[in-house]
Amino acid sequence: MDFSKVTNFMNSLGDIGVPGADLAIYLKGEEVYRYRTGFADLDSQTPIAPDTLYPIYSMTKIVTCVAALRLYEEGRFLMNDPISDYLPEFKEMNVQHTRENGYVFTEPAKKQIRIVDLFTMSSGLTYNKTPHLEKLDKKTMGSHTIKDFVAAISKDPLYFEPGTHFHYGYSHDILAYLIEVLSGKTLGEYFYDHIFAPLGMEDTFFRVPHNKQDRFVTCYTYNKSEKKRKKFEGLPLGFLDSDFKYESGGGGLVSTIDDYAKFANTLCAGGTAANKYRLLGKATIELMRKNHLDDIRLKDYHGSGDGGYGYGLGVRTMLEPTDDGSNSFEGFGWSGLAGTHVRMDPSTQLTFVYAQQMMPNMEEYIYPRLRNVIYGCL
Repeated sequence: MDFSKVTNFMNSLGDIGVPGADLAIYLKGEEVYRYRTGFADLDSQTPIAPDTLYPIYSMTKIVTCVAALRLYEEGRFLMNDPISDYLPEFKEMNVQHTRENGYVFTEPAKKQIRIVDLFTMSSGLTYNKTPHLEKLDKKTMGSHTIKDFVAAISKDPLYFEPGTHFHYGYSHDILAYLIEVLSGKTLGEYFYDHIFAPLGMEDTFFRVPHNKQDRFVTCYTYNKSEKKRKKFEGLPLGFLDSDFKYESGGGGLVSTIDDYAKFANTLCAGGTAANKYRLLGKATIELMRKNHLDDIRLKDYHGSGDGGYGYGLGVRTMLEPTDDGSNSFEGFGWSGLAGTHVRMDPSTQLTFVYAQQMMPNMEEYIYPRLRNVIYGCL
């Protein structure tokens, strides 16, 4: 199989500002292509290496949803259960409304947030910092427990009635707290015991150990008009701080290409890893990758620029390739703030994991082209 077109595309990414990139392609769990280009740190000219550590940001969300689905498979909750049955902080919520003249008011929510609303970003929560959350962040510099986070955000109004719209936001961080409450473990402990250790993921964590910090990439911003890069100084979430408390289920993990591929290949293969560890049942993965949005919420989702896709339980999922000009088959996955991306396609047993470290990440340019080039080589 000739992947020279993929190599050519990877080599072109420096022209649009990408400082370094890494890609692995797998068929039936076996690596069939691996290529790295550019640098993990430009000042020291440190090249991207097989064990380079990346902040994967929102690719954390898939891990969180899988962890929650493990508890779902144990009968610990039902999708349509109100989250307040388990997290009473969300029992009596208000919803914020804005009239045409700009007047803002709140009124009691008519609907409860269901657990499925958290999976599908339909809870009424966004990524806007609510007043109580801003107060908490200012007090703790962001280093607080998930419990503290939930206590703060639940005091402020939702932005819409639960289940009525799609809006990307803190929903999976709330789902992370449900995992803690039901399991009796911290999120990091649950991830390690039930996902990372069984799959052999030794380089995935919320806080990079001191002896591995030299492998952590330097993140950059890129000014397209000036064609200049500079270091991104605003890295949140305490990736390199061993005392940082907050384990964000929505964006807090660091990983390598090889580690994340172990997780992704397991999902692509139907939930059972190469070492026979059962991560999830095949039927649960099928539920995860079905579109769960109705027409109104699907319109909200497509407004974010993801034409051709629907949204399942924490993943984008291909609905109609022609709507996105795609030559691909079935597939599901997600991406991260600095440009990491994963796609799993059970119909062809194809998985690919891509990583880079640039903001803005130019995902709208890179990902559809990368996807089309890869499928063109199959």
